Amino acid sequence: MGLFSFGKKSNTHGNQLKILFTSDLHGSNVAFKKFLNAGKMYKVDVLIVGGDLAGKALIPIVDLGNGKFDVQGETVGKEGLQEVENSLANKGIYYAIMDKKEFEEIQDDKRKQDEIFKQAMIERVREWVKIADERLKDLGIPLYVNLGNDDPEYLFEVLKESEVIKITEGEVVDIKGYEMLTYGYVNPTPWNTPREKKEEELYKELKSYVEKANPERAIFNFHAPPYGTNLDNAPLLDKTLKPVVKGGEIVFTHVGSTSIRKLMEEFNPLLGLHGHIHESRAFDKIGKTIVLNPGSEFSEGILHAAYVVLEDGRVKAHQFIIG
Repeated sequence: MGLFSFGKKSNTHGNQLKILFTSDLHGSNVAFKKFLNAGKMYKVDVLIVGGDLAGKALIPIVDLGNGKFDVQGETVGKEGLQEVENSLANKGIYYAIMDKKEFEEIQDDKRKQDEIFKQAMIERVREWVKIADERLKDLGIPLYVNLGNDDPEYLFEVLKESEVIKITEGEVVDIKGYEMLTYGYVNPTPWNTPREKKEEELYKELKSYVEKANPERAIFNFHAPPYGTNLDNAPLLDKTLKPVVKGGEIVFTHVGSTSIRKLMEEFNPLLGLHGHIHESRAFDKIGKTIVLNPGSEFSEGILHAAYVVLEDGRVKAHQFIIG
């Protein structure tokens, strides 16, 4: 873990820093494109994606021949296929086109299913890399992208193909005199996702990390939200992983990280940027620290983002953007 900066470093505390932050895009093409467009519209200094790039589902499209395709029991032609592909991509759903033989072969082959999903994931992120390079390379707006708990580590290698995307996990990054610390692992979840650690391990690793920064000018870009805030309310699940319902209402509970909460209380950073819990679009305060979670509706193709203005070592303004 080290300290480095992108662009011209400034020690002028009066500098204003305009941030646009989003998280949990989960493969949604339209949400990602809206995010880049919003950054240009708001004339921000920096764009930050806080993790969970990977989609959650893949639909096989079977080539029936003669220009016909089967999509979950519905037959479409070549023109209809393009519409289906766009619709799925905007919802964050992957797809793979295959013939009948290939489709039959993968039915009981988990290894082949996983490989198809992996390739679809890589292709979607690579597509985003190309889009980001095209739209941002002449604007001078850096795009900091991290992986979240749902993202396999090999996606870092795809992100490195970009000319504008900066990977910052585990580093202390100077951004116009402010120091951003980035971390994508979360406390354990019921789904055993790729990037989870026990609270004790999180605390130990993160404490040695945050000690390298100046808390008064630090931005904690941690995927998991701090425990017991407005940012970490999620449905309480039963043993079958279904939401618990009482009196006709879904029961909610806090699921954030106790370690991150403890570190916030101990170090009092300037700002906390978080995601992970899609249902908890909210801001809160832990001591003097403002913490934000923009939430996510990736499956609807809706962008959720937070616009934050830092000035003179304080959070001058913040607002949520939905579109």
